[in-house]
Amino acid sequence: MTRRLAQVAKKVGVSEATVSRVLNGKPGVSRTTRESVLTALDVLGYERPTQLRGERARLVGLVLPELQNPIFPAFAEVIGGSLAQQGLTPVLCTQTKGGVSEADYVELLLQQQVSGVVFAGGLFAQADEPHDHYRRLADRRIPVVLINASIEGLDFPCVSCDDAVAIEQAWRHLVSLGHERIGLVLGPSDHVPSRRKLAAALALTGALPPERVERSMFSLEGGQAAASRLLERGVTGIVCASDPLALGAVRAARRRGLAVPSDVSVVGFDDSAFMSCTEPPLTTVRQPIEAMGRAAVELLCALIQGGTVPPGELLFEPELVVRGSTAQARN
Repeated sequence: MTRRLAQVAKKVGVSEATVSRVLNGKPGVSRTTRESVLTALDVLGYERPTQLRGERARLVGLVLPELQNPIFPAFAEVIGGSLAQQGLTPVLCTQTKGGVSEADYVELLLQQQVSGVVFAGGLFAQADEPHDHYRRLADRRIPVVLINASIEGLDFPCVSCDDAVAIEQAWRHLVSLGHERIGLVLGPSDHVPSRRKLAAALALTGALPPERVERSMFSLEGGQAAASRLLERGVTGIVCASDPLALGAVRAARRRGLAVPSDVSVVGFDDSAFMSCTEPPLTTVRQPIEAMGRAAVELLCALIQGGTVPPGELLFEPELVVRGSTAQARN
């Protein structure tokens, strides 16, 4: 007990006597200090006293599907910083192959009595995957905010980049360069943002031949395989649903002896870290990560405080960033 008091006191920057007063429910401690002590207990892995377990911690789960794609660490940085400004502590939960599942993370977060959860990518974006753990959060009335896809039947607020605008910007850019045979590399068929991108491309072109659309897992290797199939069919421009997919497309072109951009133009999506440093620098559609991350935290804080948020999805407009991976089509 003495060791626990000392660790919590050091973490918060108060005396052991103050920590003891909080743990024993005695008066004379400010609300801010009390909340800081309880959060320190959670962070250090100590159980709260029985009489305090009914109160939610000042912890917020931040669930990401991976960290290899630079877009997710970028979201984590913005969201984590914004949560800290609100006096909330982010708990990062990242899925790994063969590791802890998203459902397991939700169970752990519920045990920690988190104040809310932000999902930036994950199973909620895949329509055919199980969504029972999201329903459990809803049943427990835990505030949840989703980024870049919503869940049918659950009214969690959602912050998204406008996929239709992203496709329109990328497609019109390639058309303006004289490209007529344009292909599309998307995620799995049940991936909601990819479905939106495909619908936008179909609306824009009127009729996009099925052989101009390839699907892949979101990885460089997947992008390379999908782009190779498109290149076999003679496309000269490729629009990809992520930057790693686009880098895979560049590799596929080079493996076939084609130059980017003189033979094939490639457009990515996200404008994640270091895309200006690739060879060639990647033309891509930039997600407004800073604005989206801050909006997600604002929505979550409003829910935590018992307020209401506007229904539906907040759509943020992307920006085409033209670099060296696109050029005029050859005659």
